[in-house]
Amino acid sequence: MMTFSLHIDSTSPQRSTLHLHGRLDAMTFGEFDEAAAPVLHGMAEGGTVVLDLSALVYISSAGLRSIAKIRKSMRARHGHTLLLHPQPQVRKVFDIVKAVPVSEVFSSTEELDQYLDRIQRKIVEGDEDGD
Repeated sequence: MMTFSLHIDSTSPQRSTLHLHGRLDAMTFGEFDEAAAPVLHGMAEGGTVVLDLSALVYISSAGLRSIAKIRKSMRARHGHTLLLHPQPQVRKVFDIVKAVPVSEVFSSTEELDQYLDRIQRKIVEGDEDGD
């Protein structure tokens, strides 16, 4: 049975990417929460956490709760949590439970970068919310 692993790229206090591998379920969500906590604590106000799900093959309700906790933490800091490259079966779970707005799920790095570029341009142009 496949387990879970996490690789973290913290490029700056404004942006970190968490690469999730394997299964995020009742057996592994604690490991994920523990590893993600220091990243969240180190994020700047208005920062972005990107969850790269390209190697995540399964997510359970426990995994969804972990992601919801990250989203809540980032919202409290006026930041963003974005999902990148979800596998079809994982994306279907998000679609079914409507756990993450479709505007926060990206099928490619290019799509994500275009979104981040739009957000930053809006802030520079004076719309602080970035919407």
